[in-house]
Amino acid sequence: MTGQQRLTVFLLLGANFMLSVDFSILNVALPHLGAGVGLELSALPWVVTAFALPAAGFTLLFGRIADLFGRRRMFLVGIGLLAVSSLVGGFAASPAMLLTGRALQGLATAIATPAALSLLVTTFSEERQRARVLGLNGALLSGGFTVGALAGGTIVGVLSWRWAFLINVPVAVLILVVTPFVVRASRAPSGVRLDVPGAVAVTLGLLAFVFGVTNQNPYALAGGVALLVVFWLIERRAQAPLVALDILARPTVKWGNLAGLTVFAMESGLVYLMTLYLQDVLRFAPLATGLVFGVPGLASVAAGIVAGRFIARHGARHVLAAGLLVQAGCTAPLILLGTDTTSLAVLMPALFLGFFGHVTAIVAFMVTVTSGLRDSEQGLATGLATLTQQVALTVGVPILGAVAVSRATLLDGIHLALVVDVALTAAVVAMVWTRTGEKR
Repeated sequence: MTGQQRLTVFLLLGANFMLSVDFSILNVALPHLGAGVGLELSALPWVVTAFALPAAGFTLLFGRIADLFGRRRMFLVGIGLLAVSSLVGGFAASPAMLLTGRALQGLATAIATPAALSLLVTTFSEERQRARVLGLNGALLSGGFTVGALAGGTIVGVLSWRWAFLINVPVAVLILVVTPFVVRASRAPSGVRLDVPGAVAVTLGLLAFVFGVTNQNPYALAGGVALLVVFWLIERRAQAPLVALDILARPTVKWGNLAGLTVFAMESGLVYLMTLYLQDVLRFAPLATGLVFGVPGLASVAAGIVAGRFIARHGARHVLAAGLLVQAGCTAPLILLGTDTTSLAVLMPALFLGFFGHVTAIVAFMVTVTSGLRDSEQGLATGLATLTQQVALTVGVPILGAVAVSRATLLDGIHLALVVDVALTAAVVAMVWTRTGEKR
C-alpha cells in the first residue's frame, strides 16, 4: 500500500469499528438507561428497534445517494450526524429524547457505513489488497460488537449509561477533522438523477418489514413485503433505477447476499440463545457472560487477518462456503448442552472455532458481493451488503428467540432453535456452492 492508502484504511476502518461498537454498546446498559430516563421495562426493546429501523430502512437509499452525490461527502454527513445524535442521547432527560437520539444514531449508521465501505473498496483495484482490507474490516466489525458489549458494562459500572452515548463524540469530531485531508473525494456521474419513487417504496417497505419482524406485527410485515414488490415493479420500468436489476441478477450478488443474511442472522441469534443459556440456565452474572463471549471473540481478530489470504489462494466462493460450514458445524455440538457448568467444555471451543468461521464468512461475503463491479456501482453493492447485515441482525434474534420459547422448558427450546440454525445454514451452504459462479 501507498502511504495515502494506509492512512485511508486506518481512518475508515476506525470509523467502521466505532459504528459497530455503537450498535452493541447499549445492550448491557439497557436496564440502567431505562431507569435513568423513566422508560418502562416493557418499552426497553424500543431502544433497539429505534436504532434498527432507520439503520436497515435507509441503508440502500443512502448507499445509492453516495454513488450519485459523493461518498466522502455522505460519509462526513453520517459521522457528523452520529456526533449530534450521541449528544442528544447522552443528555436525554425523557424517553422521547432518548429514543430520538437512538433513531438518529441508526440513521447516521445507514448514511456512513455504505459510504465508508465503498470508499474502502474503491481505494484498491487489486483483488488481493482488497480482500486483505475487507478481512481487517471483518475482524474489526466482529471485534466491535464484542468490545461494545464489554465496554458497555464497564462504562455503566464506572461512569454512567450516558457515556455509552457520549464516548462517540470526540472520536467522531476527530474523524470529521482528519477525513478531508486523508480521503479523496469521489466524482459523481453527471446527468444521473435519483429514482425518487423507487427510493420511497424501498425505504417504506424496509421500515415496515423490520418493524413487523421486531414487533411480531403481521400487518406491518405484510405491508412491507407488498411495498418491496411495488419497488421491484418500479425498478423494472425506471429509466435510472435505484437498484439496477441486472446487478441483482448476478449470482455473486444474489447468492452472496443470501449467504451474508444467513451468516449474520444465525450468529446473532446464536449469541442471543447462548446469553439466555448462560444467564437463565447456568445462572451466570452479566460480567461472567461477557467474559465467556470475550475470550472466543479473539478468534474473530485472527480470522479477519488471515481470511484475505485464504480468499486470494482459494477464491471467495470456496471460503464463503467453508466459513458457513464451520459456523454451522460448531453450532451443532451446542445442541448437547446441559444444565451444569461442565457444558462449558463444549461451549467455549465451539464458540472459539465458530467465531473464526463466522468472521471468515463475513469477509468472503463482502468480497463476493463487491467483486466484478464498476466503481460507480460500489456504493449500491456495499449498500446492499450493509442492508443485508442490518436486516439479518434485526431478524435473527426474533426468529430463533421465538423458536426458543415454543417448548415447555427454556433449554429444550434453545436446543430446538439450534437445530433450526444448523439446518438453515446447511441449506444455504448448498445453494451458495451450487449457484454462485465466480469469475477469477
